[in-house]
Amino acid sequence: MAIYQIWLVAAIVLMILEIVTSGFGVICFAIGAAFAALAAGLDASTTWQVIVFAVVSILTFIFLRPIVMRFLDKKSKDVKTNVDAIVGRKGVVSERIDSAKHTGRVALDGDDWKAVSEDGSVIEKGETVEIVKIDSIIVTVKK
Repeated sequence: MAIYQIWLVAAIVLMILEIVTSGFGVICFAIGAAFAALAAGLDASTTWQVIVFAVVSILTFIFLRPIVMRFLDKKSKDVKTNVDAIVGRKGVVSERIDSAKHTGRVALDGDDWKAVSEDGSVIEKGETVEIVKIDSIIVTVKK
């Protein structure tokens, strides 16, 4: 097996390793290994291959990784998850909401949440409400 093939195998293994990890770190070394394979294919000495691997890996880690991480992080902030995803959604009152008596429930997507009204008013069963806030397991709703 030629040395450039060994570098290519290393690059492929590192790319596969990147798939099962997160953080876009291992891929920088995969890119470095690919460039080292190119250097080996151009008959560079082993010393130059290692230098190319190290320099390209470091440069991609310093310059490319932050750009990609910023791009990925920007997308993840736009997506609401868990309980944050229900704020602003509509639900149906499944048990009369009376904040004075501390009673009331709202059904949303098959889940039944304990609910209070935002302004303290009574909301009858069957009415559609909007979830404005969530505090632990209690949703605050408005008509």
